[in-house]
This record gives sequence, C-alpha cells and structure tokens, in this order.
Amino acid sequence: MAKPDKAAAIAELEEKFRSSSALLLTEYRGLTVAQLTELRNALREHATYSVTKNTLARIAAKNVGMDYLVDALKGPSAIVFVTGEAVDAAKILRDFAKENDKLVIKAGAMDGKLLDAEGVKALADLDSREVTLAKLAGAFIAKQSQAAALFAAPATKMVRTIDALREKQEKAA
Repeated sequence: MAKPDKAAAIAELEEKFRSSSALLLTEYRGLTVAQLTELRNALREHATYSVTKNTLARIAAKNVGMDYLVDALKGPSAIVFVTGEAVDAAKILRDFAKENDKLVIKAGAMDGKLLDAEGVKALADLDSREVTLAKLAGAFIAKQSQAAALFAAPATKMVRTIDALREKQEKAA
C-alpha cells in the first residue's frame, strides 16, 4: 500500500472510531466469505463490520486517543463499528459466535473504556433500549394505578359506610 493510500485509510479509520458509539473486536480466522457476508448482513442496521490492517488501526486508535485498543489489535482482527445500539450489535455477535465457533470475540470499547471478551458478552446479556424503556413505562403506569387506587380508597370507604348506615336505619325503622 502506498503512503497516500495508507494516510487515506488511517483517516477513514479515525473517522469511524470517532463516529462510533462502541467498537467490538473479533477474530475471523477460518470463516468463509459466505459466513462473513451473513454476519455483515445481520449487523447492517446497527454497525459495520470491517477487516482492517492492525498497524493502520493501531495508528488511527492512537490518533483519536484510544490507546487502550492497541494491545487488543493483534492477530487477524475485524472491527465492528457500532452506529446503533451497542447491546443489539453485541447480541448479534454473540449469537453468531455460538453458531460459528471460528468467530472469536476479542474485546470491545465503549464510553472510553476497554471491554474484555467477557465484558462484551455481558453487554450482550443486557436488555435492549426498547425493552428497558418499555419496562420503565410499565413501572410508571403501575405506580400511577396504585396511586389512583390509594386516592380513591377513602371515597369508596365513605360510600360503603354511608350505605351500611342507611341499611341499618332502614332495618331499625
């Protein structure tokens, strides 16, 4: 690769590092082109899957202040540049790795911190943003229903007490 080509590739990687909400590193050795295409298609909504030269990726990572990634960029590496929800991309990777044992999740980066392989798997075990928001909305609705019942209780008790007194007076009369 000529120097201008390398400089352009590094600049492109730097832009991807900056614009990604998270990064996931994998080892792809032994996967067929069809399997890689399948993985790329699965990730398409949430991320891009790029096979990069480690040397160029290390330089780009250093240039954008992600020095903690340098040690993880060893061996055949592919980087998942997450543009959507990191949880969704991690789930796709985890599920694909279960079906294809040649895909190895090496590490990740999120919020300026390095995640080891277990950290990426833990990220995949989290609920997605939509599920978390739905649970939160359900909790709010349940609390509002409880509050409405609590506020309605004194009025209901008063009506029952008045009915009981009225029945008692009718029986006495």
